[in-house]
Amino acid sequence: MTASRTIRNQAQTMKGRITEELGRVTRNRRLQRRGRTDRVAGSLKQAVEKAKGAFGRSGSGPR
Repeated sequence: MTASRTIRNQAQTMKGRITEELGRVTRNRRLQRRGRTDRVAGSLKQAVEKAKGAFGRSGSGPR
């Protein structure tokens, strides 16, 4: 997993958390949904990158 992808995914997760909280404070459901979507997408991308790294380094995958 490259550092730039990790930082980009973490930034998207943080952006989502901030947007979601802003939507919660302002009672704007659209903003809450957008924030939740960003947060979940960033977390999912991080998990995929971790899985790629784990399987890529082990050498036990199919060839």
